Amino acid sequence: MSAVRSWSAAAAVGLLALALRLKDLGTPASFSFDETYYAKDAWSMLNHGWSRRYVDDANELILHGITTGTGPDGVWTDTPTMVVHPEVGKWMIAWGEWAFGMTPFGWRISAAITGALMVVVMVRLARRLTGSDWFGVFAGLLLCFDGLHLVLSRLALLDIFAAFWLLCGVHCVVADRQRTRARLAVRVAARELDTPWRMGPLAGEWFRPWLLLGGVAFGLAVGTKWSALVPLAGFGLLVWAWDSGAQRAIGVRWAIWKSAVVGGVPAFVQLVGVAFVVYVASWGGWLAHAEKYEDAYSATQYATFQDREPWPTADLPPAEGVERLARSLRSLAYYHRDVYTFHAHFLDDSEHTYQSHPAGWLILERPVGVEVHLDIQPGEQGCSAAAESTCLRQVLLIGTPVLWWVGVGALLFAVVWWAARRDWRFAVPVVGLATTWLPWFGYDDRPIFYFYAITILPFTVIALTLAAGVLIGPARGPSLRRTAGTVAVGTFLVLVVINFAWFWPIWTNGLLTHSQWLERIWFRGWI
Repeated sequence: MSAVRSWSAAAAVGLLALALRLKDLGTPASFSFDETYYAKDAWSMLNHGWSRRYVDDANELILHGITTGTGPDGVWTDTPTMVVHPEVGKWMIAWGEWAFGMTPFGWRISAAITGALMVVVMVRLARRLTGSDWFGVFAGLLLCFDGLHLVLSRLALLDIFAAFWLLCGVHCVVADRQRTRARLAVRVAARELDTPWRMGPLAGEWFRPWLLLGGVAFGLAVGTKWSALVPLAGFGLLVWAWDSGAQRAIGVRWAIWKSAVVGGVPAFVQLVGVAFVVYVASWGGWLAHAEKYEDAYSATQYATFQDREPWPTADLPPAEGVERLARSLRSLAYYHRDVYTFHAHFLDDSEHTYQSHPAGWLILERPVGVEVHLDIQPGEQGCSAAAESTCLRQVLLIGTPVLWWVGVGALLFAVVWWAARRDWRFAVPVVGLATTWLPWFGYDDRPIFYFYAITILPFTVIALTLAAGVLIGPARGPSLRRTAGTVAVGTFLVLVVINFAWFWPIWTNGLLTHSQWLERIWFRGWI
């Protein structure tokens, strides 16, 4: 019965999140921010199997086709476009376009569903970490009522998909820890400790299904954005640390090195190896049309950077079968080298109005303006501004301030508590923060944006949830501490909801007078 109650609670929070993300999803009825790339690439992949280049006035043609019902005709050429991000997220966008057509609702619906599913995963992960359905719901509601998560769940960008698959991977790693420790406890109770070379009971745990699923999830995360590679490495090392800790706790000597062999090797294969296979497979459409990319991109400025030779695969004679596959994989490797060159060297001198330094992400220093419609006159679209003023509509990528600002304190608390108490649960937000935030400091010489912090958000929510658990204390009956802690945590959640409601119009293209908009723009950097 407890399982039914637990899953029902997760489903209820997920449905609430979905309802909020579906409201007026088709507005604004235009390409917002980088939707102009991903929505069109997704449609091309859906209909042709690969990303074709589109004509200069593609946006106008597509929007005209939506208005007239004629569809997006005459938009794509027969040459490929150089996509600079992997393809999983675009395939997910394509599913919505397949179901609802090449319309704003069609290219955004997958993000809305994925955002709601991410809330469900958060509920389940928080429950695993705390053992409490209430704290699971608390974490799910925090994620549900965050503005950054809301807006990215209403746009055809890649980041919500990367964050979703990353959170799924982390959930699998935590579930593997629980399963492995439970099985080791059974072996210890049965005194099954006399293994060959005294490697410890972990030697019998070669197949770890949760890690296998984690490999799939991490592979899909990397297959959406390369930034998920660092969390994969970080949580892979955390698996090793947890394994060696379990072995050491039951008296295995040299537990760190023995665990690297009996636990680390199979864990690496099932987590990293599977992720690699899934990642390469996600490029199936590219591989099937590799000759198109060989013709178009084997000798670009990225391919010949620093006097490199063009792709040697471009000059090989036609091939079929296994030989063609091997050649396509080689071309894909050269393509990856060139895309990395683009990111690492060709963006250094670029600038963008909404670029921001990662040092300011956690305090919401510089959000991103996705869409804005200014100078709406009084009487138009229901504008109730005074005669001398106007109204506007905006979509601003910014988190719920109360959540993020208190979250900074929770993340600092997580670092201290993990170091002082060795509470394994706090390793999750600490490793998550370190692997999703710190790497961006190495790329602060090129345009990077606050909304990349969507992968930090789940670990902020986990830190807040675990800190709330410490504040309330153990369930040993009523006490002043539990009462005060419950009131404090409940008050915080209410403040997050109120803050969310206040900012709702600037997340959802709502109509505001200029004075109402200024009431929500608290700092100059938010303009």
